[in-house]
Amino acid sequence: MEMRLRVDPVACDGFGHCAELAPEFIALDEWGYPIIQLDVIPRELERVAEMAVNQCPRKALILEKVDRNPPASRRRGGTKR
Repeated sequence: MEMRLRVDPVACDGFGHCAELAPEFIALDEWGYPIIQLDVIPRELERVAEMAVNQCPRKALILEKVDRNPPASRRRGGTKR
């Protein structure tokens, strides 16, 4: 499983703490809102991502597991009938 970081744009107030904690993969736009620069968080940076999620004052960061290799039945477009 790989990890992905997302931002809840409704919850985010643009404090910018996340970019200070994780500059390796979070930048800020011109208004101070985070831009996640990586599609998948490298395993060696997962703890940094977890720290950014935990320190977000608005709880606007979400770290989620991503399955890049779905089961064969889903890749082919469904299940057997």
